[in-house]
Amino acid sequence: MMEFPTRAIQGVRVLVVGDVMLDRYWFGEVDRISPEAPVPVVRVARREDRLGGAANVARNIVSLGARATLIGAIGADEAGERICALAADDGIQAALLTDAALPTTLKMRVLGRQQQLLRVDFEALPEPACMDAITAEFQRQLAHHDIVVLSDYAKGVLDRVVDLIAIARAAGVPVLVDPKGDDYTRYTGVSLVTPNRSEMQQAVGNWKSEAQLDERAQALRRELALEALLVTRSEQGMTLFTEAGRDHVDAQAHEVFDVSGAGDTVLATLAVSRAAGLSWSDAMRWANRAGGVVVGKLGTSTVTAAELEGESS
Repeated sequence: MMEFPTRAIQGVRVLVVGDVMLDRYWFGEVDRISPEAPVPVVRVARREDRLGGAANVARNIVSLGARATLIGAIGADEAGERICALAADDGIQAALLTDAALPTTLKMRVLGRQQQLLRVDFEALPEPACMDAITAEFQRQLAHHDIVVLSDYAKGVLDRVVDLIAIARAAGVPVLVDPKGDDYTRYTGVSLVTPNRSEMQQAVGNWKSEAQLDERAQALRRELALEALLVTRSEQGMTLFTEAGRDHVDAQAHEVFDVSGAGDTVLATLAVSRAAGLSWSDAMRWANRAGGVVVGKLGTSTVTAAELEGESS
């Protein structure tokens, strides 16, 4: 495998479009049960906000040394303001569209002794006028970037993904997609789609053998005219399907502490590696290492080029 292209990545410009969210963590201690209901009482000692969804993809891209522009929708609220502030702190160029009728997507987690006890979600679909603005912003930004990443969390921002893909293809800019749902025809013509195991099962059904997976994955890749299809398989590693055939890498041997956001890290590493000139196979191997690092951290987290280089030494 090639060395991690740290120097080449510094010139990479990635346009990230998708569902932006705020991951909010309340950490505390549990030492009693509520007298009002049989639930633990958490005495909150620390609060932390992190970028989530497409914003976490952009955060990982910057952490790896590349430049990221982020397009998405936020509400006119405190959570939206926090996303803008965090993006600025992380060096992300934010091109976020505000929809006053939309609550910013917020996932609030309550943890006691590092264990998640409760998650509360706030979300709604963006208005048509906001979607028009997202498409227009995408058209403005596209020419200034080397590669596009579409991060779909089924929160509505990528409901017009077919239009965005058509615009990028007309401009000759590669597109990588983290998909949602079972209608993959929406992603026809992109360079790479990265379903996880359950998402792949939604798209092609359950497989009973590796040979059956290979057959169905290659059929889907050809049907969608993809360069590559990468199935991320948790403890089973990752399997890449291209015209050249099948390539597989086993999962990195790490203690798994928290898998939230690992897919964002994988997608970000694939994008910057590919834009820096690596083959799909080498990009997959670096993405696998990145995923192995980030699952050892609590919550949505990032990986750096130095951490990846340390993993390979």
